Amino acid sequence: MALQTNGEAVHVAVLGSGGVGAYFGGRLALAGRDVSFVARGEHLAAMRERGLRVDSTSGDFVLARVKATDRTAEIGPVDVVLVCVKSWQVAGAAESIAPLIGPRTVVVTTQNGVEAADQLVERLGPGLVAAGTARIVSFVVGPGHVRHAGYDPHLFVGALDAACGSRLAPLMPALRVPGFGCDRVDDIRAQQWIKFVFVCGWGAVAALTRKPVGALREAPDTRRMIEDAMREIETVALARGVELADAVSRGMAVLDSLPPDSTVSLQRDLSAGVPSELEAFSGAVVRFGEATGVATPIHRLAYETMLPLETRARRATPSTAS
Repeated sequence: MALQTNGEAVHVAVLGSGGVGAYFGGRLALAGRDVSFVARGEHLAAMRERGLRVDSTSGDFVLARVKATDRTAEIGPVDVVLVCVKSWQVAGAAESIAPLIGPRTVVVTTQNGVEAADQLVERLGPGLVAAGTARIVSFVVGPGHVRHAGYDPHLFVGALDAACGSRLAPLMPALRVPGFGCDRVDDIRAQQWIKFVFVCGWGAVAALTRKPVGALREAPDTRRMIEDAMREIETVALARGVELADAVSRGMAVLDSLPPDSTVSLQRDLSAGVPSELEAFSGAVVRFGEATGVATPIHRLAYETMLPLETRARRATPSTAS
């Protein structure tokens, strides 16, 4: 039975049904929440025809039937919008979010990086957007099929203003289901930067070397390079007024906990020739570093080396939700 708030069933829309959206949305649907998935192409067709399959280290599951569409207008106003598109799609997704907004809607970002929530506030206005960060390693295996390969899944959410906080509070119980943790935190910006240190530091070196995490952490040179890349981000954060105690050591501990064949989305996308989060990863670190006078040589190398590949992929791919 769907969880209810104020006597009404809670409806969740998942905008972007890739590795992150399909996992969290799938777990919510499995627990009886009213979930609508927004997807496109073969992935959407497969979900409509045979549902959603999720292979997970936390337990595999199949949803034989799901509600899936490529048009948010068909869904209408909901209570929670989980924005799970890639960071490069966020700005363009604002228009598609508009039909989902009702009198108590909260829009929750899940993107890697630290800029998505501000981009949506700029386009949707204050009071609606809660910044979030998703801790998970997951990806699309094929149409209608997602794999969670590592990391105990967790969603951290924080309101950006009091108006959003009043909307978020009664909806948090709907986001707490078996299969992932979900916490509301006061300092969500710090949580986002902590993840950013880890995933972007690892991502820069992984994108340059095209190696899985096991090979990178075992070789002294690349291990040290990852630590240095993480430290560049930590230094930028400090220069921007964000305190991140032990972020590098915590990031390396997470790196050491991953299965040796794990890869990061940035390297997978660049290798596949599709648009990646390069601009939100090393590109952002370089921009922040320039603005604060912090040197970021590893991220500059990663950004400038990969930018031609990214530019070519962007020209060939529309910025639509998936």
